[in-house]
Amino acid sequence: MRPELCVGAIAVIDGRLLLVRRGHGPAAGEWSVPGGRVEGGETLAEAVVRELAEETGLEAVCDDLAGWVERIGDDHHFVIFDFLVTVLDDPETGLRAGGDAAEAAWVPLDEVAHLRLVEGLAEFLHDHGIVPVIA
Repeated sequence: MRPELCVGAIAVIDGRLLLVRRGHGPAAGEWSVPGGRVEGGETLAEAVVRELAEETGLEAVCDDLAGWVERIGDDHHFVIFDFLVTVLDDPETGLRAGGDAAEAAWVPLDEVAHLRLVEGLAEFLHDHGIVPVIA
């Protein structure tokens, strides 16, 4: 099994974090930041913008790298680079789930840790100053 390069988009507006509930794959049913695999010939920034649009319907600009993680399971090895993004669309009217996302929502930062998140996401968001508490 070879590592796969992936990206995630971290969007925070008015004290709310944009999350998607995964529709299938290793984390089906769990909440995560929008993101996915980088395609051949695509820059990390291009992948962030594309994945965000596919999974949420929102257009954005890729900003700074927030951090990276590795997720290794029985059937996957993902190396994920998470970037902060600036959403260009109206965050409410443009939001719709698509692609690999079964649902998309703006979640108040103090409620994020109460969701069924993908493994390690709460700690990552806390360690990088996105959410104030994880428990």
